Amino acid sequence: MPKVVVMDASPTPIFNRGYTHLRGGDAAISLGLMLPIGPELGREEMVPIQHSIDLTRRAEEAGFQGLWVRDVPLAIPQGLSPENQQAVFLDDPFLLLGAMAQATSTIALGTAATVLPLRHPLHVAKSALTLDRLSGGRFILGIGSGDRPEEFEIFGRDLDGRREAIRRGWTLLRAAFSPDEAGRAPLYEVTGGHAPTTAPEAQIPLIAVGSARQTVQWIVRNADGWATYYRPAEQQVGRLDLWNQARASVRNPTNPDPLLISSMGLELTDTSGEIELGLRTTSQGLIDHLHTMRELGIHHVILNISGRPAGEVIDQIGAEVLPHLG
Repeated sequence: MPKVVVMDASPTPIFNRGYTHLRGGDAAISLGLMLPIGPELGREEMVPIQHSIDLTRRAEEAGFQGLWVRDVPLAIPQGLSPENQQAVFLDDPFLLLGAMAQATSTIALGTAATVLPLRHPLHVAKSALTLDRLSGGRFILGIGSGDRPEEFEIFGRDLDGRREAIRRGWTLLRAAFSPDEAGRAPLYEVTGGHAPTTAPEAQIPLIAVGSARQTVQWIVRNADGWATYYRPAEQQVGRLDLWNQARASVRNPTNPDPLLISSMGLELTDTSGEIELGLRTTSQGLIDHLHTMRELGIHHVILNISGRPAGEVIDQIGAEVLPHLG
């Protein structure tokens, strides 16, 4: 099991309350939910927005600490094999999160992840700052590099330039999200002194989702958190070793204690086994797995629920799992 790195007691910036909500206590691990989820639909149908809003309220009432949505600009078929290719039609993440913000009051709201190389960072900044205002300081921006070559060709963007596009956009977003004038200087240098909105009351966090085409060292130095994908525990240990080694050698000047997040597919049943990028398990099995994840240093787990009606699973997790997570 990797040793969890504890950094020195440097002052941490004042982040918005969404970021604080995800962290929980020292021994606690928090749970998030990836939306939208079902109901069962045809191949080219979309989840009704009201269904997502109902699940949003249900998750907050059950005690979940985060709600996350994906950014899929175009419904391009994907799958592990040619015969299983399927297009996924999703609503705009910022607009959907705006509706979720109006339906909730405490739960954190985030993107996992915004495909930054396909969007102008000033447009992203405007949407993120507005969402943070709508939600009362609960928005978290997860950034990814995108993995669909067709989208880059259609949007006229350079697929091979994703790494540098992330870095340029990150600098601009970090500045736009700063509550103080000194921190906003890189934004003003680009815009000639103009800003998309007034400064937020607290820092809006930036999370790297996947590798975002960056090294782990770059993520440690620049991000407020890292969201990695599910792996069986023995494989996750090796991945988290890289994180802890990077934290021991690289310092983040604005956030000495970034969040560590993992996504996980979940089928909550009365049996156990592996599924694609996740687990089929019982409530007790989920509790045990989450405790193991916390021991490895993970603060927050984003669940991608399948196999049963989502509302039933949310209620069961609220009653049988969340009370045992610290």
